[in-house]
Amino acid sequence: MENTKRTVTCGQLTKADVGKKVVLNGWVSRTRDLGGLVFIRLRDRYGITQVMVGDNASDEVKKTASSLKSEYCIAVEGVVAARADKDINKDMATGEIEVEATDIEIFTTSQELPFSIEEVRQKDGSIVLPNEDLRLKYRYLDLRREPMQKNIILRSQVTFATREYLTEKGFLEIETPTFIKSTPEGARDYLVPSRVHPGKFYSLPQSPQLYKQLLMVSGFDKYFQIARCYRDEDARGDRQPEFTQIDMEMSFTNREEVLSTTEGMMQHIFKKTLDYDLPAKFDRIEWEDAFDFYGSDKPDLRFDMKMQDAVFMADLADFNAFKAGAANAGRNIQRHKRSGLKALVVKNVADKYSRKHIEALEAVAKTYKAKGLAWMKVNAEGKFEGGISKFYADKESEICAKLGAEKNDLLLFVSDENWQLACTSLGAVRKQLGKDLNLYNPKDEFHFAWIIDFP
Repeated sequence: MENTKRTVTCGQLTKADVGKKVVLNGWVSRTRDLGGLVFIRLRDRYGITQVMVGDNASDEVKKTASSLKSEYCIAVEGVVAARADKDINKDMATGEIEVEATDIEIFTTSQELPFSIEEVRQKDGSIVLPNEDLRLKYRYLDLRREPMQKNIILRSQVTFATREYLTEKGFLEIETPTFIKSTPEGARDYLVPSRVHPGKFYSLPQSPQLYKQLLMVSGFDKYFQIARCYRDEDARGDRQPEFTQIDMEMSFTNREEVLSTTEGMMQHIFKKTLDYDLPAKFDRIEWEDAFDFYGSDKPDLRFDMKMQDAVFMADLADFNAFKAGAANAGRNIQRHKRSGLKALVVKNVADKYSRKHIEALEAVAKTYKAKGLAWMKVNAEGKFEGGISKFYADKESEICAKLGAEKNDLLLFVSDENWQLACTSLGAVRKQLGKDLNLYNPKDEFHFAWIIDFP
């Protein structure tokens, strides 16, 4: 092949290109040898193009095509041809065409792979992922997988959209040093020894806190960073020891401007990268209400099911476990009166949830230091059964009316003297129920909210 440099990418060709002579570069995703007819799925980061080696190809090209294996890196020269209507693949952007190869050159061969690059799906549709240690050992192969490529491309697009929006709003992007003097923050610093000052150490920044203040005082009234942050602490579900944050600083401002600027930035990012329309204004929830209703200061609002105050139940029966939670009823946590006796009504699942299922939920609550998870069901006759129902026999009408419970509902309770502990543990149960019952609103993929008025 005289020219092996690609003229188009593997995700670029359409029916409008039929008849064009092209050169493709990429990796062999899959081959099918039908005896005299070889089909090759050629992949790069832009997409997949089907290459066909048929009767018109030379013997040398046929021989090369038959020798190809998964992940060989090759160049293909050929002519774009339209697929027959019955062969069109609507799941591929290039599904209306294929390239009839006139020449193939192998750049590199590949040994047998330790795991499949293409997704392996089970009958239920779930994806079988290779072992994580194996994927990290062969990271360059793992990064060829479509989900990983999409993640990295999305991250790049988010970074660009952030810069685009904030620059338009008059923000400057300013870099600050990575080697800094230690400043007290939320975790331990990572330390770097200094060669020129033996026995002395630099810290890696947990966030650009010191320089934020310096720049504000210097008169840089609006600036931002896509900042690398380092925290010597255990990994969390939403953070690891090394991570990146969008860091915005504003002078001569107020809360409303900060919130609206951030809302505008998130709307811009989601529209540009996902073509998803966020609302012009995000919900605003007081910190206390977030804990009282959802058990978290980062609540999942993609489904309903608020937690409720059940302090009234302590006076309806001689059930000691509820007395502790009711003991602080009326105590001001910050601005409002709260109690540590919380209830959750799970709609229309009583007949589906066995004791084993409920014990699994109790284990979740105990992970967050709850003493237990009390429960009872409302049966088809509107009576309580199971769990603590014996303490509340004949009290169904009052309890159901106050909690909004109906037939076939499951009632769950956590009681503790510590209001926040009771909220957090039952909130974790709520979150687990959202996953288990798939309660998410399909039209509400993302639900942003501001948590305001922290203590």
